[in-house]
Amino acid sequence: MPSRTWIALAVAGVLAGAAGAVFAVTRPETGPSPAVFHGERTSALYAPIATRAADPRPLTGQEVAAPGLRPASSGVIMERGQVTTSGDCASAVWGSGPAGAAAGCAQVVRASFTTSDGGVSGQYTVFDMADGAAADRLVAALDPKAGGGFLRLAPGQPPSFDAGRSRAEARALGHFAVVNWVGPVGEAGAPDLTYPQIALESLGGFVQRRVLEAGD
Repeated sequence: MPSRTWIALAVAGVLAGAAGAVFAVTRPETGPSPAVFHGERTSALYAPIATRAADPRPLTGQEVAAPGLRPASSGVIMERGQVTTSGDCASAVWGSGPAGAAAGCAQVVRASFTTSDGGVSGQYTVFDMADGAAADRLVAALDPKAGGGFLRLAPGQPPSFDAGRSRAEARALGHFAVVNWVGPVGEAGAPDLTYPQIALESLGGFVQRRVLEAGD
């Protein structure tokens, strides 16, 4: 018959294993977040495309970031990298907050960019939500102050992207939620992120075109 000591050790081992399994399941997911964040709700300017029902044409990578696109601002040129389109919007984010807010998203388009000298990397991501209210909720969920999560790095972005020194702007534009996120690559210097972010902001032109089309 096993001794009481061995029985006690066996029980303790089982309990420790169970506790470890619970911790592994319940441990919050972590990922990169910007050091500076600004979010904006949608406005009446985008009323013509306030719902996907009013603007049903599927979003494409070609529409957001066509091949050969090189957005620029004040001499800073952003070179287009990979562009992906997916119906799995939750795969573009980490954390329960953004993942939950992305429910009902039909498509996500993600485009990666790098400055010509390789010192700054960025992504421009577009979520096709059901309506403006859903887009607003996603923007709010992406705020690092909410503590629920943020975007994952886009395909093609370097692993050395320094999120700790990055800045992001998320805006609801009708039923779309767009995120413009730029940051330095590696530890070299402290590049000015203003112009790379302004350059990527030009990608939002697809929304203006849809507003005009909806008003015709």
